[in-house]
Amino acid sequence: MIKHINLHISGRVQGVWFRASAQKQAVELGLRGFVCNLPGGSVYAECEGDEAQLAAMIAWCWQGPPLALVDKVEVFYGPVAGFDQFEIR
Repeated sequence: MIKHINLHISGRVQGVWFRASAQKQAVELGLRGFVCNLPGGSVYAECEGDEAQLAAMIAWCWQGPPLALVDKVEVFYGPVAGFDQFEIR
Protein backbone atom coordinates (compact mmCIF):
# COMPACT_ATOMS: atom_id res chain seq x y z
CA MET A 1 0.00 0.00 0.00
CA ILE A 2 1.44 3.36 -1.06
CA LYS A 3 1.77 6.01 1.65
CA HIS A 4 2.82 9.67 1.57
CA ILE A 5 5.15 11.42 4.02
CA ASN A 6 6.30 15.02 4.36
CA LEU A 7 9.79 15.44 5.79
CA HIS A 8 11.26 18.58 7.34
CA ILE A 9 15.02 18.17 7.88
CA SER A 10 16.91 20.70 9.99
CA GLY A 11 20.59 21.27 10.73
CA ARG A 12 23.48 21.85 8.35
CA VAL A 13 21.58 20.53 5.33
CA GLN A 14 21.99 23.23 2.68
CA GLY A 15 25.20 23.62 0.69
CA VAL A 16 26.22 20.02 1.45
CA TRP A 17 24.61 18.20 -1.54
CA PHE A 18 21.66 17.08 0.59
CA ARG A 19 19.04 17.45 -2.16
CA ALA A 20 21.07 15.63 -4.82
CA SER A 21 21.98 12.86 -2.38
CA ALA A 22 18.35 12.58 -1.21
CA GLN A 23 17.18 12.26 -4.81
CA LYS A 24 19.75 9.54 -5.50
CA GLN A 25 18.70 7.65 -2.35
CA ALA A 26 14.99 8.02 -3.13
CA VAL A 27 15.44 6.74 -6.68
CA GLU A 28 17.46 3.76 -5.40
CA LEU A 29 14.65 2.99 -2.93
CA GLY A 30 11.99 3.31 -5.64
CA LEU A 31 10.31 6.36 -4.08
CA ARG A 32 8.50 9.15 -5.88
CA GLY A 33 8.16 12.78 -4.81
CA PHE A 34 10.47 15.78 -4.49
CA VAL A 35 13.01 17.54 -2.30
CA CYS A 36 13.67 21.29 -1.99
CA ASN A 37 15.47 23.87 0.12
CA LEU A 38 13.43 26.09 2.43
CA PRO A 39 14.21 29.65 3.49
CA GLY A 40 16.01 29.51 6.82
CA GLY A 41 18.35 26.67 5.89
CA SER A 42 16.22 23.52 6.20
CA VAL A 43 15.20 20.95 3.58
CA TYR A 44 11.67 19.75 2.80
CA ALA A 45 10.74 16.54 0.99
CA GLU A 46 7.61 14.66 0.07
CA CYS A 47 7.99 10.94 -0.56
CA GLU A 48 5.61 8.21 -1.68
CA GLY A 49 6.21 4.49 -1.41
CA ASP A 50 5.50 1.52 0.79
CA GLU A 51 6.16 1.42 4.53
CA ALA A 52 9.62 -0.20 4.21
CA GLN A 53 10.79 2.24 1.51
CA LEU A 54 9.64 5.22 3.55
CA ALA A 55 11.26 3.90 6.74
CA ALA A 56 14.56 3.51 4.88
CA MET A 57 14.33 7.09 3.56
CA ILE A 58 13.58 8.48 7.03
CA ALA A 59 16.60 6.61 8.42
CA TRP A 60 18.79 7.96 5.60
CA CYS A 61 17.60 11.54 6.27
CA TRP A 62 18.90 11.33 9.84
CA GLN A 63 22.40 10.84 8.40
CA GLY A 64 22.27 12.53 5.00
CA PRO A 65 25.36 13.00 2.83
CA PRO A 66 28.86 13.11 4.41
CA LEU A 67 29.02 16.91 4.93
CA ALA A 68 25.54 17.20 6.46
CA LEU A 69 24.90 17.58 10.18
CA VAL A 70 21.26 16.71 10.77
CA ASP A 71 19.67 18.00 13.98
CA LYS A 72 16.05 16.98 13.44
CA VAL A 73 13.84 15.05 11.03
CA GLU A 74 10.12 15.73 11.40
CA VAL A 75 7.76 13.29 9.67
CA PHE A 76 4.14 14.01 8.81
CA TYR A 77 1.79 11.69 6.94
CA GLY A 78 -0.42 13.13 4.21
CA PRO A 79 -2.65 12.16 1.30
CA VAL A 80 -1.06 10.38 -1.68
CA ALA A 81 -0.39 12.85 -4.49
CA GLY A 82 0.58 10.35 -7.21
CA PHE A 83 4.02 11.69 -8.18
CA ASP A 84 5.57 10.30 -11.39
CA GLN A 85 9.21 10.49 -10.30
CA PHE A 86 11.48 11.91 -7.61
CA GLU A 87 12.81 15.36 -8.44
CA ILE A 88 14.79 18.24 -7.01
CA ARG A 89 12.82 21.47 -6.87
